[in-house]
Amino acid sequence: MQRTLATALPLHTLLSPQNPKNFKQFFSLSLLHLTKPPSNPRTLNRLRHLSVSITEPPQTSPKSISNVDHIDPRYLSCSMPEKKLKVAVLLSGGVDSSVALRLLHHAGHSCTAYYLKIWFQDDFENFWSECPWDEDLKYAKAVCDQVGVPLEVVHLTNEYWNNVVSYLIEEYRCGRTPNPDVLCNTRIKFGAFMDAISNLKFDYVASGHYARLLHSSSSDKNDGLSVLELSKDMVKDQTYFLSHLSQGQLKQLLFPLGCLSKDEVRCLASKMDLPNKERKDSQGICFLGKIKFSEFVARHIGEKEGILLEAESGDFLGKHRGFWFYTIGQRQGLRLPGGPWYVVEKDVQNNVIFVSRNYFSFDKRRRRFRVGSLKWLRESPPDQVGQLQCKVRHGPGFYDCSLRMESIKDGQEDSAIVRLFEDDQGLAAGQFTAFYMGKTCLGSGVILDSWDDEGGFPVCTRALEIARMEDKSLLGKPVKIMTLPESTSKNTEQTKRGELFNESVNNMVNAI
Repeated sequence: MQRTLATALPLHTLLSPQNPKNFKQFFSLSLLHLTKPPSNPRTLNRLRHLSVSITEPPQTSPKSISNVDHIDPRYLSCSMPEKKLKVAVLLSGGVDSSVALRLLHHAGHSCTAYYLKIWFQDDFENFWSECPWDEDLKYAKAVCDQVGVPLEVVHLTNEYWNNVVSYLIEEYRCGRTPNPDVLCNTRIKFGAFMDAISNLKFDYVASGHYARLLHSSSSDKNDGLSVLELSKDMVKDQTYFLSHLSQGQLKQLLFPLGCLSKDEVRCLASKMDLPNKERKDSQGICFLGKIKFSEFVARHIGEKEGILLEAESGDFLGKHRGFWFYTIGQRQGLRLPGGPWYVVEKDVQNNVIFVSRNYFSFDKRRRRFRVGSLKWLRESPPDQVGQLQCKVRHGPGFYDCSLRMESIKDGQEDSAIVRLFEDDQGLAAGQFTAFYMGKTCLGSGVILDSWDDEGGFPVCTRALEIARMEDKSLLGKPVKIMTLPESTSKNTEQTKRGELFNESVNNMVNAI
């Protein structure tokens, strides 16, 4: 059987916003299975114009894999083995999505794998000495060839750029710290991609996310509610990144790994003899490949020299490249001696970063903040808003919290005040807060710039006055930083909590 596969595409032309018809035509051509080449001359001309080649992939026999003839039924419990389904599987080339594909295949479903390829515009070519996705695609193809599953490549450059990357850039320009992974799931993987394949009549779209989905038992999957729950592996759990999906999106999804731990996934990968069984998990932001996040920000926002001031004293400590390179709670990239130093506040208007060595001291922790852009997976706020749990970042940690919905004024979106029952200092505007009741994820909102009356980290009057100086060259040279005594700089409990949060922040900004 022949099938179409987009292999050589002039994306700067094909995916241009000025050519929306080309983009639609591309999807209809790249995702359509044909039993024979099209005979219509206009279709053939269209194919030539778009540089899409119709090729017949090499015929490969499924590899004999007797060592996985039997898989513990518990591992298949999130793959709907009792039904025979037509499933579109998102395949990245990593271990998690590969095991998810194999579990669905073993459960007897008819699977088609899709690799989402995101290319930048021409001015990004000199960022890479080689294409960072070649290796991913090679592994994805090898995994599919093992069991004879067809693999399609889908290009979503325009959608990704317009809905994720440009939003990311604008948020950093405004001094906020957005989460691209949440947006990618909502707008690309389970947004633009599902729209592109909607005419192919798949029963579900599956991925290698660590989350559990409970669908209605009704014969019509559109009846009843689908419930997003925590995965078996609380450390790897990814419900935080899925918390901004809609109920309509949840109804169409399968997460085969929701019933497994990461260790079990690795064991299965070895048992299945997957080509990528030894491959490490990917880190950083998905569209950047091997590019440092700081390089990406510098290319799109540029650099603008600013000053670093100690929040408590107003002392001039050094200079930085622009406030958009830093997020609240960040430690790496400050290049200051005598630390650890943390970013505690930002003056966006004057391009000033306030830092402190006392970020995790008891009297400066936060318990209250506002969230907006609320989205509830049950399409309405929970009834018991006084007894919830929340995550303010990806990871196994939860806070008990209460939620107070604010009155909606004309033209304004929903917002709420969140009160944590414990202290946290890593609250960065632009990040998401996901809400839970027990194991069930209820939805999420975006942490807003406007804090409650308790305010943020206390910055002294002298520091605020210096930040407003028009001619900062009058400050002269930075002060000599004194090293803190050992007993002062190492409070065991505070340092431990600080390092846990700092690791999360530094992973997020990809080691600036």
